[in-house]
Amino acid sequence: MSEGEVATVPRPLLLPDGRPAMRAWTLDPRRRHLNHGSFGAVPRVAQERQNALRAEMERAPVAWFSTLPERIAAARAPIADHLRVDANDLALVPNASAGVSVVLAALAARPGGDIVVTDHGYGAVTMGAQRLARRWGSRVRTARVPLAADAEQAYEAVTAEMDDDVALIVLDQITSATARRMPVERVGAEAARRGIAFLVDGAHAPGLLAAPLEGLVCDAWVGNLHKWGCAPRGSATLVARGPLREDLHPLIDSWGAEEPFPDRFDHQGTLDATGCLAAPAALEFVEDAWGWDAARRYMDELAEYGARVVAAAFARAGTPAEPVDVGTPVPGMRLVRLPRGLGATRIDADALRDRATVELGVEASFTSFAGLGYLRLSAHVYNTPSDYEYFAEHCVPVVEKWAREARAAQVA
Repeated sequence: MSEGEVATVPRPLLLPDGRPAMRAWTLDPRRRHLNHGSFGAVPRVAQERQNALRAEMERAPVAWFSTLPERIAAARAPIADHLRVDANDLALVPNASAGVSVVLAALAARPGGDIVVTDHGYGAVTMGAQRLARRWGSRVRTARVPLAADAEQAYEAVTAEMDDDVALIVLDQITSATARRMPVERVGAEAARRGIAFLVDGAHAPGLLAAPLEGLVCDAWVGNLHKWGCAPRGSATLVARGPLREDLHPLIDSWGAEEPFPDRFDHQGTLDATGCLAAPAALEFVEDAWGWDAARRYMDELAEYGARVVAAAFARAGTPAEPVDVGTPVPGMRLVRLPRGLGATRIDADALRDRATVELGVEASFTSFAGLGYLRLSAHVYNTPSDYEYFAEHCVPVVEKWAREARAAQVA
């Protein structure tokens, strides 16, 4: 934020009864929660729904598990409505990474077939692609997309890697470390034209994008419900609308193995599926309280405000820092550049996250890209401007101190 510029302060959201939105969650009030994007936060109503389901399961396990596939099938319908897809194209999986593993296991062997990812890709998913490449005796190619690249530049970077040797492209819809959108619609169309399998990692998309699969051609798409959708952990979606769907099977073979997609995913043995069953309660809660469109607008305005306030605080403390240009930003997420010496690698960034949790009482996300460290802000409806003002006033000076100590240690 330049000198003299005043950031618009969003008005905090209230529950229908006038209470602060935070009262609908059970988050520790002694902490500042600035990292919804990593693990989400489950509203009280969804927790209560899951607890009731678990109690029912434990009262009569035989009755529970004998009817569980029908319950899961019923839960798919409102989830599909939220994503604006057909329920018959959607399966429920434990998380997005599990969905990716399902897809990678289903692909027909392509010895020597290369796999394209980007340097923004989620680490666990890229590791899965590397494991598949080892099985195929091929290689993983990394398309380099500059942080500030616009949609056209990102598209060109990915398609430049496409040739007759490429068998699969794995692309984030919204990148985790860099909080930007990738042009999955255009890449998907080109991949289809060339006959290249295309897997979209939409882990952050449910709740953050109104219709994440609209206009998207891909062999499979995965998305977490526990992030922006606020569902209990262990609830995610796998959407497949092409011929690959008939080769997709759960990671655990069970009695539904011979049923068609997605019904076979409704049978997963004795897994605790209450998170998936409670997911509609979380989605409906946000819709009933504010409406998802209004919630997304608030999250985006708040993340923008937070990034400007925190960046200005770093600038006052001696680090020239502005909200970072990520080329194609997404609602509710922003990056702020960290002082030199902090978060240069993923391991360093994770250590910084853990230190902030213990020493600052703040749950925040620190990420790394191209050797630089960033604070990734991800806002939800329970956050308020005071969360970011607190970080700017009380935490930025401490983070600057950590940076000076880190630089001194490097010199020594």
